[in-house]
This record gives sequence, structure tokens and C-alpha cells, in this order.
Amino acid sequence: MLTHYFNLAEPYLRHYGYAAVFGAVFIEGFGMPAPGQSMIIAAAILAARGDMHIVLVLVIAWLAAVFGDNLGYAIGRYGGRRLVLRHGGRVGMRARHLEHVERFFERYGGGIVVVARFFEFLRQLNGVVAGISGMAWWRFFAFNALGATLWVGIWGYGVYRLGQHMDMVLAWLKRVEPFAIAVGVVAVLGLVIYLLRRERPPADRDIL
Repeated sequence: MLTHYFNLAEPYLRHYGYAAVFGAVFIEGFGMPAPGQSMIIAAAILAARGDMHIVLVLVIAWLAAVFGDNLGYAIGRYGGRRLVLRHGGRVGMRARHLEHVERFFERYGGGIVVVARFFEFLRQLNGVVAGISGMAWWRFFAFNALGATLWVGIWGYGVYRLGQHMDMVLAWLKRVEPFAIAVGVVAVLGLVIYLLRRERPPADRDIL
């Protein structure tokens, strides 16, 4: 998965540097499809290799996430539902999609602002729907900043630390691979036996 994200975003990072991180995350924040998460992951891998500075990557990604979502909030709050639906079809945003996300906001409030950051479609509509739903700006800002911190921390710093110890991780995985395969085989066999026993009549179960 990390390799996929890296291959997708690396050419932009090589060409545009930190601006690519800010641009992708910022654009994604106000409802437009952009590889924001892929850009953070690729930048973190490059930082682990010494080609970028991890602190700059984290700070720029966090600022872009917060500013992007706040622009989305303003679009939803002041542009309104009609504007979003009128132009949303150009980027795949339909009325049923927006209604589905709105129900999440009505039920879970600020918590969904944090959780939405980790899901592709919800992340793009997070600020827009919060604005349309009438959530207080200060409340949205607080939860959004928290979500951005967790998101950037996991996909930025977490991948950076993993990249620093990639050789050790791969060596450990190679050592435990035979045990993991054995456990998997035993688990599958146990599941098959359990299902067979459930499907058999009582008399046949006693024979097993």
C-alpha cells in the first residue's frame, strides 16, 4: 500500500516539493478530489530517506488540512446547499451523497469531523457539509484541528518512523512469516471444521 501511494505522488514531490503537499491537501479539504493522503505518505517516505524535512512536511500538511477544510466550511455556510449541488456534479458529488453525509453530522456532531478525516469521501466533504449543517465555526475548527493532527500524525510521522526502520521491519516480517502461515492454516482448518459441525445433523456431529 505504501509503495502504491509513493509511486502515485513521488513525481509531483520531486517537481514541486513542499508546494505539492500543501496544494494536494488544501484542494482536497474543500471538496475537490486530490491525492492529499498519498502526498503526505510519499513525502514522509522521502523524509525518511533524507530528501525532505519531516517537520516541514507535518506542519505544511497540517496547515493545508485546516485551511482547506475551513474554506470548505465557508463554501457550505455562505454558498449554501444550492451552490454545492449545482456544481458538485462536475466532481462526482450528488445530492444523495450530500444527504448521506449530512445525516452523519446530525447524529454524531463534532465527532464525525474528527473521524471523517480518515475516510476518502468524507474527508473531501467534511468542511462543506459542516457549514451547510450550521455547525458553529469555533466547534468545527476545534474538532477539525484535532482530526488534522491525528491524520497528519499517523500518515506523516507514523510512515516516517516506519520508513526509518523499514529494513528492520522487513527482517522481522521474514522471521515471523512461517509462524504466521502456520497460524493462518490452523485458523482456516478450525473454521472449516466448525462450519461442518454446524451444518451436520446432531447424530452426525457425535460421529465427528
